[in-house]
Amino acid sequence: QVQFVESGGGLVQPGGSLRLSCAASRSIFRFIDMGWYRQAPGQQRELVASITSSGNTDYAHSVKGRFTISRDNAKNTVYLQMNGLAPEDTAVYYCNGKVPRYNWGQGTQVTVSS
Repeated sequence: QVQFVESGGGLVQPGGSLRLSCAASRSIFRFIDMGWYRQAPGQQRELVASITSSGNTDYAHSVKGRFTISRDNAKNTVYLQMNGLAPEDTAVYYCNGKVPRYNWGQGTQVTVSS
């Protein structure tokens, strides 16, 4: 199994930026197509960005042009750079495989509010 630990969330004003990190526990990470997900209160968890093991990226329409996913296989880490944050981006953010077959981590809370 691979464990994930998310970090980097916080409170930010509308229009602000945050960079989330997700550290994986095993080097097999480099072979996993990864995704960033978010879950807002009362809503289902949704995939917002993904990156293949070779670096190809894809984004949900709601975040395209504002969020950037990247990975550093040497550090077993995937990142989510979030710019132009809006209140509707408020959620707990998680990472997992693009096909989420691993245990979920604790997530990191992102709150966008003035």
